[in-house]
Amino acid sequence: MITNTELEYKGNLYPNQIIDFKKDTDKFYFTTQNGVILELTVLRNSALRFRYATEHVFEPDFSYAIDKNASRGYDKLEVEETKTEYLVETSKLKVLVDKKTMRIQISDRDGNIINEDELGFHWEENYTYGGNTVKMSKITQTGESFYGMGDKATHTNLKGKRVNNWVTDQYAYGKDQDPLYKAIPFYIGLHHNKAYGIFFDNTFRSYFDFSHERRNTTSFWADGGEMNYYFFYGPDIARVVRSYTDLTGTPELPPLWALGYHQSKWSYYPEKRVKDLAAKFRKLNIPCDAIYLDIDYMDGFRCFTWDKTRFPDPKAMIDELYEDGFKTVVMIDPGIKVDKDYWVYQEARDKDYFCKRADGPYLRGKVWPGDCNFPDFTNPEVREWWAELYKGLIVEDGVHAVWNDMNEPAVMEVPTKTAPLDVRHDYDGHPCSHRKAHNVYGMQMVRATYEGVKKYVYPKRPFVITRAAYAGAQRFSSTWTGDNVATWEHLWIANVQVQRMCMSGMSFVGSDIGGFAEQPSGELFARWIQLGVFHPFCRVHSSGDHGDQEPWSFDTEVTNIVRKFIEIRYQLLPYLYTMFWKYVKERMPMLKSLVYFDQEDQQTHFRTDEFIFGEHILVCPIQEPNAKGRRMYIPRGKWHNFWTGEVVEGGMEKWVVADIDKIPLFIKEGAIIPKYPVQQYVGEKQIDQLTLDVYYKSGVENSTVYEDAEEGYDYTKGRYSVRNFKLNGKDKELIVQQFKDGTYITSYETFKINLIGLPFKIASIEVDNEPVSLKEVRLNGNNSIEISKNFTELHITGK
Repeated sequence: MITNTELEYKGNLYPNQIIDFKKDTDKFYFTTQNGVILELTVLRNSALRFRYATEHVFEPDFSYAIDKNASRGYDKLEVEETKTEYLVETSKLKVLVDKKTMRIQISDRDGNIINEDELGFHWEENYTYGGNTVKMSKITQTGESFYGMGDKATHTNLKGKRVNNWVTDQYAYGKDQDPLYKAIPFYIGLHHNKAYGIFFDNTFRSYFDFSHERRNTTSFWADGGEMNYYFFYGPDIARVVRSYTDLTGTPELPPLWALGYHQSKWSYYPEKRVKDLAAKFRKLNIPCDAIYLDIDYMDGFRCFTWDKTRFPDPKAMIDELYEDGFKTVVMIDPGIKVDKDYWVYQEARDKDYFCKRADGPYLRGKVWPGDCNFPDFTNPEVREWWAELYKGLIVEDGVHAVWNDMNEPAVMEVPTKTAPLDVRHDYDGHPCSHRKAHNVYGMQMVRATYEGVKKYVYPKRPFVITRAAYAGAQRFSSTWTGDNVATWEHLWIANVQVQRMCMSGMSFVGSDIGGFAEQPSGELFARWIQLGVFHPFCRVHSSGDHGDQEPWSFDTEVTNIVRKFIEIRYQLLPYLYTMFWKYVKERMPMLKSLVYFDQEDQQTHFRTDEFIFGEHILVCPIQEPNAKGRRMYIPRGKWHNFWTGEVVEGGMEKWVVADIDKIPLFIKEGAIIPKYPVQQYVGEKQIDQLTLDVYYKSGVENSTVYEDAEEGYDYTKGRYSVRNFKLNGKDKELIVQQFKDGTYITSYETFKINLIGLPFKIASIEVDNEPVSLKEVRLNGNNSIEISKNFTELHITGK
């Protein structure tokens, strides 16, 4: 073991003896003889922040990741000094700071070590760029597993992996290829059934090694900036993810149509083709809520313009599509064509809004329009200007939503695929180079887009999409996993990426269903749709150079399967909307890997395929050709097979039959699943009745249904409806209680309750202590009953 009295080892510098300590409310400052200061902040009882300065100087404390509304506060905070260490205690954690080395050890109240430094903080001067490469190494605990880190195309459990964060345009990336489009430097550690999280809030290129180089060491480091990380304690993964998501924020509720099925391609044009596409969806009765226009709608790829040859009257077309239930989503990229006759370029140049190289000239790079300059979205003035540019598209042309692509930023014909590192940025008044701003460039672009869309679609809610992101981008935008490939391997990659993104605080995510590059077979397309309808963002998108990828592009069998699964998604919209509300309100990820769902079960720690959709639906995609079923792990508890009604006991692997027209789907016993009738688009039908599929359980289970006007902001003033259901099943009895909140009045007056898996024949039914005639119940194996939506208690007894 290296002692920190050796101030330099292999070029690295280390803190030495602590010579000064002071406390300032929720902050503790420890200063070493050689000028290192540790600032330890207690955010909450189980959330801490560690910042390290060298040469007695902290950098300005500024972050794009942190939500200004993040929770703060604790109920206990004590500090004690001994001969060898300082001990900081909250009601959940004990933090030891070693006086000789400044190393940290964090344990729970019972003394169980949760996380501890190995070498701890150390640094190395960066002779090329100045400043320091900052490093942290931790001891890997026995049996420790690691999760999170955003859209990494690798195994869910990161043990033994090394990854890095540098948002990159990785067209047709492969399994284990790294880095990709997003930089989310947050991971979850799990050992001895205790989970914690670390968020390294540093926007320089960063690296994470999960016992890859050294078996007993976990480390993270960055090419510049500060060693600045947050620590969250569980002990359950759910609490860790909730704490991180609270710190970095959640989005507002989207319009319900944003959760429908979306169709995209590079590119749909001219106008006639777009209209024909829309007409075919309606003719074939395949639900669809949005059609996307890629870069070919523009005049020479100039953002905020239209090619009037292809689209002579955009507003008339968009209005016509809207009449038939389609929302129009357009792409906007960051590269602005160098063209003195182009008004956006001229405005930005006049206002000096473009990014500059170190010696003064504008950053110039090739993208789709040719030579482009790039706005500096880290400048608040530029963001304000950019937001205003959307007025024409939205107010005048009627566009409903915006999709930001190429915002890493992607630059063509250069080896780095992006801007040079010497480019200068405002960084909200903290001037810096592209080394620091690169990972947040796309995030700040979509932030500006979000502000503009929100302003101009008002009083409706905004919906925007981004490809590039840094931690906290979920406050502004949905996302997708980038330019994937139409292969079975990429179906597997999409599954793990979306699970990982949800566990990393960014739940509004999906993949390009069917693959962006290359051509899927009909079977692969059907299997991908079966997965994609259970992702929060559901969109088919393809590069268009290999053929069509619409639901009817294969054969009749595939078309029918695709329709069937899109219809299932539309039936589940109230369930999906409730998932989103819980994500916003309770910071609960919309999809849950099995380890999140049941971390006590060691079998879940290395599962990649199965996941929980919301809280009650278990999904497992078929990920190989010619499959008639698959082996999958059923988590502990009892689960109802969605297709057959069979109740299976979990905690083991099982063979599940699933021919081409099915996917393994199970419903947790006791669940109450809300369903709407199938609609061709959100709002097509007035909902006259809410169906509740009630799955019997011996015991207690809770379910929730959230509803509101599906658009607008009345829900923020209490105009929402929350129905909390408590199911309690016994041998010959089933009781369902309803607890209501909110002032929104739903359009329906009754529930149709489908009783699934009842182990007894119904003898009597009471609603709010009033008997109900059994004539109202079909007792032919498909037990259903219609009752008022305002019931308080449904009581069913058996023979």
